[in-house]
Amino acid sequence: MNTPAVATRAERRSLSDWFADPFRRPRFLATVTWVYLAWSLLPLLVSIRISFNEGRSRSSFQGWSLDWWTGPGDSALHNPDLANAMKNSLTLGLFTTLIATPIGVALAIGLARWRGYGRRPANLLMLVPLVTPELVMGSALLLVFTTMFTSIGLGRDAQLIGHVTFTISYVVVITRGRLFTIGRDVEEAAQDLGATPMQAIRTVLLPLLGPAIFASLMITFATSIDDFVISSWLSQDIKTETVPMRIYQSARKAPTPSINAMATMMMLITFVAIALAMWIPRWLHRGGNSGSDSAVQDFAALDL
Repeated sequence: MNTPAVATRAERRSLSDWFADPFRRPRFLATVTWVYLAWSLLPLLVSIRISFNEGRSRSSFQGWSLDWWTGPGDSALHNPDLANAMKNSLTLGLFTTLIATPIGVALAIGLARWRGYGRRPANLLMLVPLVTPELVMGSALLLVFTTMFTSIGLGRDAQLIGHVTFTISYVVVITRGRLFTIGRDVEEAAQDLGATPMQAIRTVLLPLLGPAIFASLMITFATSIDDFVISSWLSQDIKTETVPMRIYQSARKAPTPSINAMATMMMLITFVAIALAMWIPRWLHRGGNSGSDSAVQDFAALDL
């Protein structure tokens, strides 16, 4: 018998058995995942590194310095245009969060408890802002405020209304997912013990919705401060310019590393908000059953 041929067939059989084994370690998929993460993070790391440049170059590394962060003159903290943009972004994100979250929570409870005619169409309409392209949403809102509600006009009020309009859906999706894991048993038990429907919601349901509400707050804030399309469509002048708008305008001219410093600040704020939205609910549920593991699974369980 030809020994090399037998060895070759054995190697092929071993390789085919390895591919056919459903319990093998997914080394290839893990490698692809890590390569993708490295490729995605590389531009961010380069941008962060340039923000610490000592010189004005944004295409090469020139030493280390904090001048573009806190130095006098054209730094992220002392440039009046950048400071105004940061103030506008944070203000817009804060008020959007405070307005959209209570409305979204109330809407989620109403849709989850609605059993009458029109429930399914209402659930589908709730998802429209999620699937509508931001360019379409921004242009539509522009027409609304320039032709119909001219008393509001363009500016910060219009930006706030636009942000609330498209972020409410995120709150509804996250809160409804949590409602499905809670069920109606706790409310019915509270009412059996003498509580009114409103008392059951206020004293029983809302505390159980705390992790979902907090996650909605953080995600709504992160989504609002990062928005560019709707903010730019509804902006009036430089006084209502946000950080994403300022970065876009500066990138078309002769930007300095202070833009990288400002972008890094926004990125850190967003990462902290998303990290808190993921960690706080898990921390609150430690040692207990939290239902599903993510908002994605909760969203997949929605009964439309």
